[in-house]
Amino acid sequence: MSEHTDVDLKTASLRAVMGRCPACGEGKLFRSYLKQVDNCASCGEAFGQIRADDAAPWATIILVGHVFLPFAFMIDVDFLPAWVVMTMWSALFAAISLALLPRAKAMFIAILWQTRAPGYQPVELV
Repeated sequence: MSEHTDVDLKTASLRAVMGRCPACGEGKLFRSYLKQVDNCASCGEAFGQIRADDAAPWATIILVGHVFLPFAFMIDVDFLPAWVVMTMWSALFAAISLALLPRAKAMFIAILWQTRAPGYQPVELV
């Protein structure tokens, strides 16, 4: 296992956003869409005990609602029926949210791992 001080926060976050282990950058961080691995397959670093459950949806809602939603008001689609426009924007924002959610969770996992913040609970091996 690597020490969290070996990797700076920026590097750990970038590795995690790419879906890789924040410690080594080699192993996968998620085993499914939002479920992180218990341990990195490459370096053995433990991630199963890190709880970043509420932070990722919060960050995704903030990004989609405050960054992407204003674009919907800037683009003129008056030539389409209202139901088509609502369906189009709903589908687009749902897709953006689904794409951002695992990356936001990965970033928060990396932050909690690197800083050993409250949410990081190391497992003691017996």
